[in-house]
Amino acid sequence: MMTTFASVPDRVMKRVRASGRGSVFTPRDFLDLAARTAVDQALSRLVKAGQLRRLARGLYDFPKLHPKLGALTPASDDVAQALARETGSHLQIDGARAANALGLSTQVAAQSSWLTDGPSRRVVLGKRVVDLRHASPKHLIAPGSPAGTVVQALRHVGVSRAADVLRVAAQSLTESDKRTLAKSAAQAPAWMRATLLSIADLGTGDRIEEPPHSFRRASNDG
Repeated sequence: MMTTFASVPDRVMKRVRASGRGSVFTPRDFLDLAARTAVDQALSRLVKAGQLRRLARGLYDFPKLHPKLGALTPASDDVAQALARETGSHLQIDGARAANALGLSTQVAAQSSWLTDGPSRRVVLGKRVVDLRHASPKHLIAPGSPAGTVVQALRHVGVSRAADVLRVAAQSLTESDKRTLAKSAAQAPAWMRATLLSIADLGTGDRIEEPPHSFRRASNDG
């Protein structure tokens, strides 16, 4: 009895459908299915057939469909994560977005920005911009984690608002997040370390006091 093997495009689409509409991919996501050349050809064929959409060089999605608007723009986070997977790199949201995520700022950036230890890349999706900027290790502390978001938020709002970060983070981080923060504090600029360690030491029910004077001293190392 002859066994029929699925073609590369069929195998690619099987994985895409399993991820669901709105998913974003790069060729690297399929290299366990076939060689790079075969994957590139399969993606090109699927784009021509209207099953996938090419967003930019080496970047594709399985778009969500709106009954009136048609194919929707994918989420910026999904685009950034796909780009990071392609280069095997880490991502960290920038300080402005971190402060917003913690409720320390109501300012919404016009573009979605991440710091990365991989190559810089900028993708324009209609009116939306996804910007990955290469950064040094000192700006990528616990990347992609809630602890890393706290570090970025503190870096953004500065020493004058360390007490605000302390109050919000102590209540919102899990015990696991706080352990990560404690381990990562040594990598942070000197002026941040006492604040980060205080957040890590506080339980969610602990009384939060004003940080000591050393928290409020500006430093030139970060």
